Parts: sequence; C-alpha cells; structure tokens
Amino acid sequence: MRGYRAPRAFDGERFLPGGALVLVEGRTIVGVEPATAPAPDGCAVTDVPGGTLLPGLIDTHVHLCADGGPRALEQVPELDPAELDAVITAAERATLRAGVTAVRDLGDHHWTVLGRAGRDGERPTVVAAGPPLTSPGGHCWSMGGETSGVEALRRAVRERAERGAGVVKVMASGGVLTPGTDLTACQFSLEELRAVVDEAHRLGLPVTAHAHGLAAVERSVAAGVDGIEHCSCLTGSGIHLSAELGAALVAARIDVCPTVGFLPGVDPPPHVQARMAAVGVTIDQHLPHVAALHRAGASLLAGTDGGIGPAKRHGQVAYAVADLAGPCGVPLEEALTAATARSARACGLGDRTGRLAAGYDADLLVADGDVTADVTALQRPRVVVSRGREVPL
Repeated sequence: MRGYRAPRAFDGERFLPGGALVLVEGRTIVGVEPATAPAPDGCAVTDVPGGTLLPGLIDTHVHLCADGGPRALEQVPELDPAELDAVITAAERATLRAGVTAVRDLGDHHWTVLGRAGRDGERPTVVAAGPPLTSPGGHCWSMGGETSGVEALRRAVRERAERGAGVVKVMASGGVLTPGTDLTACQFSLEELRAVVDEAHRLGLPVTAHAHGLAAVERSVAAGVDGIEHCSCLTGSGIHLSAELGAALVAARIDVCPTVGFLPGVDPPPHVQARMAAVGVTIDQHLPHVAALHRAGASLLAGTDGGIGPAKRHGQVAYAVADLAGPCGVPLEEALTAATARSARACGLGDRTGRLAAGYDADLLVADGDVTADVTALQRPRVVVSRGREVPL
C-alpha cells in the first residue's frame, strides 16, 4: 500500500475540507482519509505540502491519430502504419504526462486506435469511437466512415459495436478542417440520425454528434443523441442560441462538449482561420457562446479536440478547465467536475474513474499549487498516477 497526501483535494464533485490522504493498493484506491490522518503502518506516503490532489483529468474529445502540427489531420492518410502508431504512442504519453488519465477518441483512422485496445504501457484509458460516421465526401471522410442511408448507417453502427467501440460519433454537420464541407449545413437527415441513435442505443452505446451549424444542433437534439460536440450554433449571420434550444438541451440531458482549451498565444493555422472567417466566427466569439450555454443550464464537458493543431496539443484539459472557469463563467467546482466525474460518466467510465473514492481506479493528479486560488496550477502536474502506476514526468 502507498499514499498520496495534499492539503487541498477535489474528489471529482466537491472540494474536501482540509485536503486528503488517498490510499492505493495495486491499481485501486482503497481509502480516502483526511490529510491529517496517520498513514497505515508500512505505508509509504508521497506528501505534496503545496499541492492540490484530484482525480486524473479526462478529455472527452481527442484525435490520437493527429500530432498537433499544422497539418495534423490532413497528413494522417499519408502515414504508413508504423508512423501512425508512433504518432498515437507520442500522443498517449503526452496526454498522461499532463495529468490526463482517460480520453475519448472521436476521430479514429480506419480502426487504428481501436486496434490498440488491450495494449499495456504508458497510455491513458482510451474509449474509442472508431471512424466517425460521415456523409460521402463529408467532414473527416478520409478516416473511413463514409456512410449514407438508414440501413447502411445501422450496419455501420453494428460494425462499431462488434469492433469494441465505446461510443458512436456522427458528423451531423460539416467541419472546419475538411474543405468542401459546410459548417452550417446538415450532413444527415433526421431519419438517418434517428436510425443511428436507435441502433446504438439498442446495442448499449451512446451517440455523440459533431454539430457546428444551428440546424445540425437542432436536428441532433430531435434525434435523441446523448452528446453534442462543439455545439457552435452557427448560422449564416453568426451564432444563435435560442432560449428554446437551451431548454431542450437541458431537458434531454445532453452532454455538450464545446471543445474549449485553447493554448494561449497560439493561433490556428492560416487555412483554419480562413475557414472560420468564411462563416464569420472566431475563437473569441466561441467562449461567450459557451458562457451562454452554461447560463442556459447545459451539462458541459471539458473535451479539447486534442491533437488537431498547434493550439490544440494533446493533454490540454487543464486549459479547458481554465477557459470554463474564466471567460465562460463556470464555477470552479463545476469546471473541475466537467473534467473529472461528469466526463467519466459521459465516457461510460463513471464507475471506474473520475473520483477520489474507494474502489475506483487509482487515477490521480497532484497539481503544483492551490487550484482554488490559481486554476492554472492544473497545468503544472507534480505527481500523476494512472491505474496505480506513477507516470514519469
């Protein structure tokens, strides 16, 4: 047995007065005691007097096949299997070293990430979607998920379940990184989206929809999806979030991953900026929109879109928490919950990780500083533990 102690602690849903001593046996948390409690006999304790102890962070939206460079997604089809494997390995290591112990991969290239299931080593827990379902020539078509028609979509959902996917990702609108697609237009009919949701739910899988356009967001809600990525609510005349749509997101208990977590001082590549300018949207406009989603009562997740470009490196969940707790106006405890317990539930890991509680995986982060006074302390990991193993930093 060993222990980890800090004078401040967040258990995944609330701060624990006076901090905590977390006891670990093997890969499992076996006890959470007050920081002042004595450790059991023979239990070595890692004590971080100035730190904050939390569950390992969770990123609900990453692309492990992408290396965070200017051509991160475009270059993926050009990589041979060994090169792509190296990109994924580097992404997983960078993720863990940032204190992110679980991710949901929503942009697999021809089943590559799913094919790594069961690998051991220095990697986070990975919940993977496989290639996202997209229309012919649609957003991220090169990943191998082009599909159309109700029956074909149902077959595609079944294939993902058979291959071990933990979630179904569907591109309900076009995307910034795929030229020729329309961010404001729908890629699937309501009937098609409902077929995806119905088949996935029949098989016990949740569905999350990439949706930038307002019409795609509304159609995704009507189809009964479990989550919406980006949820940008774009129209030909800018962003529009009606009170009715906000209420519908809340009533349907849809998790919204607004993919915040932008690296300060790093601009998107010029071609991405051009695509954003074409629809009249900027990063500076997105954050107030996320604030409006929060005020409407939407359930927000701290996914980042990790890997898609220089402003979106792997492991940036701490920056997403800072965006939520800062310009987006989300209270700190809720912003931290969006990166721990709530994200764990959205990933289907709610009984395994995201909490400091006995019986959960020993996924831990000790941040260097008082997170309650300085949220950027999350960006400075002192100790990271993944399923009971300390991660070299």
